[in-house]
Amino acid sequence: MTRRFIYRSTTCITVVKIGETTCKSIINSSGIEGVDYAVNPFIGCAHACTYCYAKVMTRWYHKGENWGTFFDVKKNARERLLKEVEKRRRGVILFSSVTDAYQPAEKKYGLTRSLLEVLVDHDFPVEILTKSSLVTRDMDILSRFDEVEVGLTVTAFDERVRRAFEPGASPIEERLDALKLFSDTGIPTYAFLGPLLPYVSEAGFEDLLSRLAESVGRVLVDRLNIKAGNWRNIEATLEKHYPEMLGEFKAASKELSAYYDSLRGKVRRMLDDRSIPHDILF
Repeated sequence: MTRRFIYRSTTCITVVKIGETTCKSIINSSGIEGVDYAVNPFIGCAHACTYCYAKVMTRWYHKGENWGTFFDVKKNARERLLKEVEKRRRGVILFSSVTDAYQPAEKKYGLTRSLLEVLVDHDFPVEILTKSSLVTRDMDILSRFDEVEVGLTVTAFDERVRRAFEPGASPIEERLDALKLFSDTGIPTYAFLGPLLPYVSEAGFEDLLSRLAESVGRVLVDRLNIKAGNWRNIEATLEKHYPEMLGEFKAASKELSAYYDSLRGKVRRMLDDRSIPHDILF
C-alpha cells in the first residue's frame, strides 16, 4: 500500500510517498565508532537533506527516485525487535544511521516510540541522533534508560541554510531548545555538527558553540562526504540559494582535505575556549 503524505512545516510543504514494508532484521551491526548496533525503523527520509550520504540507499531501494521523496515504514519492526533482543549481546543501539527516527511521519506512526519501549525493558543502552524536535515527545521513555544519550544534528546556525539544505527538518532553534530541555532534566546530550559545509557553515559558528556550551555534554564535528552521489543536489542547492558562494564551494570541493585540514585547528580552538568536550571526526 502506497499513499502520499503532505508535511507542512513552518517554512515548506513537502510531499512524500509513503509505503509499508517488512524487514528480516531490525538490529544491525554498526561500524560507527562508539555504538554497536543501529536500528533504522524506516527506509528513506522526509527531511530531504541535499547533502545526505544516505542517498546511496537508492542503489537498493526505490531505484531512480530522489532521496527525500519516499518513506517506507517497517511495519514488523517491533515484532522483529522483540525476538532479536533476546538473542543479541547487550550493546549500544543507535537510532538511526541511514534514516531519521523522528521524521515527521513518526508523529503519526509512533514506531520509534514502540521500539524504545521494548529496549528500555531489556536494558539496552540507546543513543539518539536526529534533526527533529519531535524527540522531546519521548522524554518520558528516554528518562527510564540507565544508559542513554540524545543528540541533535546542527549543520549551521542559520535558518536560511536549514531551509535550503534541510527543508524537512526542524528549525535550528527548536533543536537547540530540545537539547536544553533534555539537559535540564538530566538526560545526557550531545550535538553533532556536520557535515560542516565549506564556507556556508562558518557564519555564526562561534555563536552556535556558545549556545551549545550551556546544554550539551560533548560535541562531535564532521566533514562533508561527497562520495555518495550527492554532489549534484548540493550544487543545485547552491545555485538556487547561494550563487555567490558557488565558486568558492566548487573550488573547496576539489581540495576538500586541504580545506578541512585548515578548518580543524580553528574548530578545536573554538571548542577548547569554551571548555566543550569534543571529537573532531576528520
